[in-house]
Amino acid sequence: MAIHSSQVQTQTQQQVQTLSPQQILAVKLLELPTVELEERVHAELLDNPALEEGKEPSGDDLHGDEGEDYATTDQDGEPNTDYGEDLSLGDYRTEDDIPDYKLQENNRSKNDTPEDIPFSDNVSFYETLKEQLDMQALTPEEKQLGEYLIGSLDDDGLLRKSIDSIIDELAIYQGISTTPEEVEHVLSVIQDFDPAGIGARNLQECLLLQIRRKEDSPLKQIEYNIIDKCCDDFTKKNKDRILQRLNITEKQYNDAVAELVKLNPRPGSSMGEAIGKNLQQIIPDFIVETEDDGTISLSLNNHNVPELRLSREFTDMLDEHTRNKANQSKESKDTLLFLKQKVDAAQNFINAVKQRQQTLMSTMQAIIDLQRPFFQEGDESLLRPMILKDVAERTHLDISTISRVSNSKYVQTNFGIYPLKFFFSDGYTTENGEELSIREIKRILKECVDHEDKNAPYTDDELANILKDKGYPIARRTVAKYRQQLNIPVARLRR
Repeated sequence: MAIHSSQVQTQTQQQVQTLSPQQILAVKLLELPTVELEERVHAELLDNPALEEGKEPSGDDLHGDEGEDYATTDQDGEPNTDYGEDLSLGDYRTEDDIPDYKLQENNRSKNDTPEDIPFSDNVSFYETLKEQLDMQALTPEEKQLGEYLIGSLDDDGLLRKSIDSIIDELAIYQGISTTPEEVEHVLSVIQDFDPAGIGARNLQECLLLQIRRKEDSPLKQIEYNIIDKCCDDFTKKNKDRILQRLNITEKQYNDAVAELVKLNPRPGSSMGEAIGKNLQQIIPDFIVETEDDGTISLSLNNHNVPELRLSREFTDMLDEHTRNKANQSKESKDTLLFLKQKVDAAQNFINAVKQRQQTLMSTMQAIIDLQRPFFQEGDESLLRPMILKDVAERTHLDISTISRVSNSKYVQTNFGIYPLKFFFSDGYTTENGEELSIREIKRILKECVDHEDKNAPYTDDELANILKDKGYPIARRTVAKYRQQLNIPVARLRR
């Protein structure tokens, strides 16, 4: 019987959304906190000669006499050219080109010394792991993946980002297209690094990685089975269930537990990274000041981020080459292309920085509007339920944009410095119809546990009944979830 095969070619139409280079740049700058933005701006200034520090000239300045565009004046209105002996022209063509912030720095008192920022001389676990990565026989692409994975580890050395999220981030921020299999392969290489447990995606995998490093023995196999098959029971100290499921004796269990408690659930903390981060100074991205009459003012903390403008020298050369475009040699055309690329890149960077400032200000203003009672009084109980969608609707921005703004950003208020994530929490409606923040319910739950009889701690059912009596009819499983989020153990472990 003959078998016939045929090939059918079909054509499908698929809509794919791609980000332009300008959009990618705007996304990258949006996520940067103030300190990293400063570094990014200075790096761009060094890389692109068409970009320079200083305010962009206004329309009136463009029609003024050359050399007077950026001149400063003294109290009598006369041009002030006394910039001090410590200020040289450097890369500036005339004294009038010196940016205002340079003049302000020079005019400060000699006694005004900048505050020292604490730092750590410890080698971070990123650097330690990077050294181990360089010793591996990997392709350049795999090493690039490895560096990004190492940089994505938390302080405890665990990888809590999903593989899909990492693939998306690599595509957006690094321009790298990869597959889950390739990421998994490089991650498995990192998981062989020292200390054991690095690169695990959860506590169970972290402990299993450490057990695998041990010499083979019957006890090692019991340890492995306890974590592999009964990890949840082990963390909750359900000894009887483990004995029954694994069919082992109580002595075998006790011997295995004695070894398991020696394992490190936070392998990254042993490498000095947490110490280094604790010594870093938090630089707020926003400054919110509340006056006695309740008036709230908002400003961006861009003190060390210079203002940017296009280089007049570059734009003049570009105009000249453009006017003579008809009779140009090949070298002149190449020069024109170079000048245009640099000027376009500089203008795009300036626009992206301005877009970042506008997005940050509108987002923070929306947070202030939604949480105004807190910013006026400083009382955490006044925080109302607020999610990313609430801010997105008020600012007419995408939820993903609000998420990027709120990540790694801090605000300085009259009552302290807070991360922006502090102001976000889900809501709960009480029996009286009052909308209450989940944070307030957690506070009440913690108070109940703090004042309980430690000889007879409350079970989750009892805590649910107490909250119900206070007007918060919450299910027992919800109480258990909030308790876990507060890192409060179960009742039998609180004795």
